[in-house]
Amino acid sequence: MSVEVALAVRAHFAECPTWDAADGSLLWVDMNEGGVHRYRPSDGGDTVTVVDQPVAAALPREGGGLVLSLRDGVAVTAPDGSRRWLTEWAREGVRGNDASVDGRGRLWVGTIAGETSPGWLARIDADGTTHTAATGIKLSNGIAWSPDATLMYYVDTRTRRIDVFDYDLDTGKAANRRVLTAVTDTDGLPDGMCTDTEGGIWVALFRGGAVRRYTPDGRLDREITLPASLTTSCGFGGPDLTDLYVTSARRDLGDAEPEAGNLFVVPGVAQGLEGMAFAG
Repeated sequence: MSVEVALAVRAHFAECPTWDAADGSLLWVDMNEGGVHRYRPSDGGDTVTVVDQPVAAALPREGGGLVLSLRDGVAVTAPDGSRRWLTEWAREGVRGNDASVDGRGRLWVGTIAGETSPGWLARIDADGTTHTAATGIKLSNGIAWSPDATLMYYVDTRTRRIDVFDYDLDTGKAANRRVLTAVTDTDGLPDGMCTDTEGGIWVALFRGGAVRRYTPDGRLDREITLPASLTTSCGFGGPDLTDLYVTSARRDLGDAEPEAGNLFVVPGVAQGLEGMAFAG
């Protein structure tokens, strides 16, 4: 497996690589800079739109535009760039973080706890209705589903675990949360993640400089080392979803790691699941 630099951007804190199949491009964000990027592997172009606050995720929306997980809540943008809030939760220091869309177009998004207020994991339906699925969250990150959508995987980074819920795709309900595996044999912290067509769970290790693949029963199956210690998230892209894109950060590193903050790609490592656009 070869790790390649897709974009030598040295982002401050790149996150959430998400393939937009309708456009043939990869969405990713430079979180604290408020940058929403769209990278086109076909020609190497990368365009950026800057929003007015930190943005943790930018995902495709049915009919065009994006759904954004912002510091103060979740908003949708139209193709003309106009924006409206779906939900606002800027209170007691809580801020939005990683997000993902299930197989019926519902948005799942988590928060980072404030100093005195715990965070939560929530589902937002197409009509904007918000449902809280879990509370007491410290640092919400990766959200992904098994190929048959009967399981939802979840990372609250400060627990150092990958958890799993039973998932009902018809109702969008997640239940019976339990530990899939504890990530305690490394300095890396589990962060963003994705799944492949064989049921493998891929997770980026922040401060670990690697991406790991776990089997559906929680067994470590593979590890890919990257030249950036602050690996933040991963997602499959490309026409047949066989390229694994990995984001990284250079926050607080200075010039210690020349490749920190770049967008990496590992071609042909596995095949990812087809993504859905947010239905709202």
